[in-house]
Amino acid sequence: MTADWTGRTLELDVGPVAHGGHCVSRVDGRVVFVRHTLPGERVLAEVTEDRGKSFCRADAIRVLRPSADRVEPPCPVARPGLCGGCDWQHADGAAQRRLKASVVGEQLRRLAGLDWPVEVEELPGSLLRWRTRVRFVTGPDGRPGLRAHRSHRVVPLEDCPITLQDAAKTGLSRRARPGTEIEVTEDATGRVHTAELRPAAHGRAGRPKQLTGGIAVERAAGRTWRLAAHGFWQVHPAAADTFASVVGEWAAASPGARVWDLYAGVGLFASVLAEQVGPTGSVLAVESGRRAVRDGEANLADLPQVRWRCGRVEHVLSGVDEQAEVVVLDPPRKGAGRDVVASVVDAVPERVVYVACDPAALARDVATFAEHGYRLARLRAFDAFPMTHHVECVALLTR
Repeated sequence: MTADWTGRTLELDVGPVAHGGHCVSRVDGRVVFVRHTLPGERVLAEVTEDRGKSFCRADAIRVLRPSADRVEPPCPVARPGLCGGCDWQHADGAAQRRLKASVVGEQLRRLAGLDWPVEVEELPGSLLRWRTRVRFVTGPDGRPGLRAHRSHRVVPLEDCPITLQDAAKTGLSRRARPGTEIEVTEDATGRVHTAELRPAAHGRAGRPKQLTGGIAVERAAGRTWRLAAHGFWQVHPAAADTFASVVGEWAAASPGARVWDLYAGVGLFASVLAEQVGPTGSVLAVESGRRAVRDGEANLADLPQVRWRCGRVEHVLSGVDEQAEVVVLDPPRKGAGRDVVASVVDAVPERVVYVACDPAALARDVATFAEHGYRLARLRAFDAFPMTHHVECVALLTR
């Protein structure tokens, strides 16, 4: 049995970046996943988690040979043992995007067998003050903060520099029962919306308590959207409009065509597809969230060619017997999976536009599409989550 290395200090030469906001090193035949470091550095790292497997996790606590890409983190709690919200505050912006591009490329090679050049594009704005939606949690003293990496421990915050200033100030000024989650949204008008999800008590599940305005106003794809303030919408202010533009360009649906929008949310991409197919066409929008469907129906009431179906995508598609010229899908982090991919290819679309928030899930689904005769034709990646390891991709697959 492997000895438990937890608490051990290791002197490491840091290797390549890996998916998840850390880099890879090796010691005595074991892989060490190290946070707060960069490829090529030499560091002292403290092992923070060891479950006796072929790998363990560590934090770099001292940099012996820094990378030229290293910078001073702008947030005082973006450091080992503190807030787990940001992964790359110690790297400059260009380096962060190169790291993310490396991860996307590596996942495509490993899981889809594709050697694909990847560039992560910068969205308008800054590395800081971009986050419009955040969920804080209160610690034992009732002060809000964020959890430490891979921990339930709450790190209290005075500010969150990646969050829009008014949203951060509003959320972090509250005091509540320990364990209360405070959801904060700052919409396109600058209005801040807050809600509390209180912890379970006496065996009963906690329930959200709306504190201010339940309807957020957002703008994208040439439309004004009114939706549940704490429902799904892209977190970066420029993301929704950017992704809608790329999806529209690659979908290129014909007038009168039948198309699908899967995991449709409130219908951002459905609105683009509806304009392309026109009043004689048809857009099947599938979404499991009932509130999102209600918001979508209200926002797209002027586009009767959009047909809404509420339910899990795999369940809805099992009862759909039709072909589609184009399919757009924006699945959750785990990806679409084999059953959904099979249902999509049964519709024999000419093009599939896949929006992905996880490169590993994207690569797995691209490999599954390839088994059915669809190839990756184009790929764009965007830095929609600066300072974190997350990256958003849009892929075009063609038959």
